[in-house]
Amino acid sequence: MASGTRLHFPEADASAAAVDKFGRSLQILVNKADPDKSLLLLKPTRTIPHAGGKRISPGTADEAALKSWVRYLALHDFGTEQPASEEHVAGVRTPAMRRLTQLQYNNTIRDLLGDESNLANQFPPEDFVNGFRNQFSSQSVSPLLAEAYSSAAEKLAINAFRGGDTKHQVPCKPASATDSGCAVKFIRQFGMRAFRRPLLDTETERYRKLFLANASSGKSFTAGAQLVVEAMLQSPNFLLRTENGSDAARRTWELASRLSYFLWNSMPDEKLFRAAQTGGLNSQADVEAQARRMLADARARGMVDDFVEQWLRFDRLLNAVKDRRSFPMYTPELAVAMTEETRRLVSELVWNKRSFMDFYSADYAFLNAGLASLYGVPAPPKDFDRVTLPATTERAGILGQAVFLALTSKPEDTSPTARGLFVREQFLCQDVPQPPPGVSTNLPALTKEKPQTNRDRLGVHLSSETCASCHSLIDPIGFGLEKFDAIGQRREKLTITFRPGHGEKMAEPVKVQVDLNTQGEVAGLKNAKFSNPRELGKILADSTQCQECVAKQLFRYAMGRRESIADRPVLRQIYKDFSDSHFQFQELIVALVKWTEFPPGSGANDSGAD
Repeated sequence: MASGTRLHFPEADASAAAVDKFGRSLQILVNKADPDKSLLLLKPTRTIPHAGGKRISPGTADEAALKSWVRYLALHDFGTEQPASEEHVAGVRTPAMRRLTQLQYNNTIRDLLGDESNLANQFPPEDFVNGFRNQFSSQSVSPLLAEAYSSAAEKLAINAFRGGDTKHQVPCKPASATDSGCAVKFIRQFGMRAFRRPLLDTETERYRKLFLANASSGKSFTAGAQLVVEAMLQSPNFLLRTENGSDAARRTWELASRLSYFLWNSMPDEKLFRAAQTGGLNSQADVEAQARRMLADARARGMVDDFVEQWLRFDRLLNAVKDRRSFPMYTPELAVAMTEETRRLVSELVWNKRSFMDFYSADYAFLNAGLASLYGVPAPPKDFDRVTLPATTERAGILGQAVFLALTSKPEDTSPTARGLFVREQFLCQDVPQPPPGVSTNLPALTKEKPQTNRDRLGVHLSSETCASCHSLIDPIGFGLEKFDAIGQRREKLTITFRPGHGEKMAEPVKVQVDLNTQGEVAGLKNAKFSNPRELGKILADSTQCQECVAKQLFRYAMGRRESIADRPVLRQIYKDFSDSHFQFQELIVALVKWTEFPPGSGANDSGAD
């Protein structure tokens, strides 16, 4: 372990994949604009002082090898790729079970039973992993969740047949309560939709016996059907989705489910089921046609909303608390309006086929009266109408929106570190290590005698070798956004309020104003100095790393995992299609579907493939 940078070196017997992963993880220490000034080179040679001493002597072969590697890392973007494992190679899916998310559960129940009670909202909360709530590595079923599934299944089955078969779930008219023929038709039809594949004969027989047992005791056909529904809704075949199991006969059905749960967060519709059954998903052209059809459906808008909500961590804002004395205009309603502004911008870019990179640089916003007041611009005639942002506001795109500025701030003040970290991780797809255990994150206290800006106080990070390696990458980004306070309101100076403490003679709060230095920089990007959100938005919009990161974030959301080394050919092709379309987000979605299902070189990329 390197003490100054907290790098965990691979063991002597580590696999090639582990060594490769470690080597690529060092990219965070590389200055892409000027590789010879990279921390990865300066620290081991002790060109800059650090506690670890000199590890490599200048002028040696070791230094030449290190320089070569630094320059290699400077020329490539590996983001947060994971190494390829023996089980995951290009063009082959690792078998995995993905559990329905709460949103997917609610949507599936809606489309399967016509029930919009949204019972999954009462399930245990889902964890964010890799920036999203749908990553399969975190989708275990706890005893508490299993109990919630059981309770929900019982309620949903009762509602499905309340007052008889009013929702027309039964495809035939039963001759009696125990009509076995009609029961089998119902089991096969409902089961195919619930399990998203045809039932096996053994499964059909099992549910037929369950049906007859309950129909006989309840003296009602719907009593038997109700128990079948309750049982199926608790089955792993309903709650889980298989990713590329070994059964070739099921693969097109699995593909149909992957399409629907990515594009709609719900079960396949009849057209998709029919395509799976008749060989209509056997080529890249087939899959692309289905994807474009599904994007025209309103349910695709819900998917984009869900992706944006998770990617940008709206939950952090909606659960945030701001100091009411410092920010009296901040309310839960204003926080909701902030998220709605972002949704409207994304909707404009995605569904009107504009460049998605305008997400970072758009000089307009969708505001209501509260946000207009916060931004200091005239309110639009109707809530969330489009408003042009004057250059004097220095706002543009997501970086100038209150949703970003507020969720990356503390209750009473901004956090340049949190803002820089968000840009690195969410918009550039770069991992920044957590602080080492035991390191104090407290900043020097503010005093009336020596009021300081956040830039001044955060200087302690750069004076500590333990902290500087990471904070030099993130804090300067946040410094360039300091003209905007903890709720996203513009300010010319920092106002520090000193309130009376216990036992103090000071009767009234004392306010002190301090000049702000808002010069910021994104280390590693060319020409990346800026002093406001509008300038930073332009830098990101033009950055290949940021453009690729949009594709990577959608990949993670769609696939339920992080990208691996084996995914590079797929990601390169996805990015190429995205770039060639002038960054239309719908084309990114189509490219992701096409190339993840039929990777480059798989031999199944034409309409005649089988």
